[in-house]
Amino acid sequence: MTVELNKTIDHTLLKPEATEAQIKMLCEEAAEYDFMSVCINPTWVKKAAELLSGTDVKVCTVIGFPLGANTSEVKAFEAENAIQNGATEVDMVINIGALKGGNDALVQSDIESVVNVSKGRALSKVIIETALLTNEEKIRACELAKKAGADFVKTSTGFSTGGATLEDIKLMRATVGPDMGVKASGGVRTTEDAKQFIEAGATRLGSSNGLAIVKG
Repeated sequence: MTVELNKTIDHTLLKPEATEAQIKMLCEEAAEYDFMSVCINPTWVKKAAELLSGTDVKVCTVIGFPLGANTSEVKAFEAENAIQNGATEVDMVINIGALKGGNDALVQSDIESVVNVSKGRALSKVIIETALLTNEEKIRACELAKKAGADFVKTSTGFSTGGATLEDIKLMRATVGPDMGVKASGGVRTTEDAKQFIEAGATRLGSSNGLAIVKG
């Protein structure tokens, strides 16, 4: 495999009950195994940025998480606040109800509210929550994220009814083309899973099982 597995992994801990000690351990593991990033809730961004200072590990956080149902203004503020605190990547959840209701203009402007804050400062990833969408809706969501100027599309929050599937990754990759990032999250647990998702078109993997993936 040409791609180094560790550099595809967003080492993730988004549980609401995560403690400072657990976040510290997550950051230490990410630094030791040279993962691409840690993905944590906004309350931990400043601490993670301190802990990872001097390493190559990026600090990724989540915006409008996990429902995507707050207003665009709040999402923009969350992104701005996270970036000021040291986040270098932001994973935002789309307005899922607007997408399912056919309000594509709102979905796009909602994504843009975060993309515009992040441009040139942090990578933007757009969580479309595939488990709640039809294939047609998944395609529309990816097209809108691309139009809005986001850097990545991402399958799932890990807090809904299902995670990434190989079929969804293939569909998302086919929709966005070769240049945009595609992140699989939810259900990436083993080395074999990771390889299959990358083969299907994923360029980033969100997982709380990063150690198991790299250790095989």
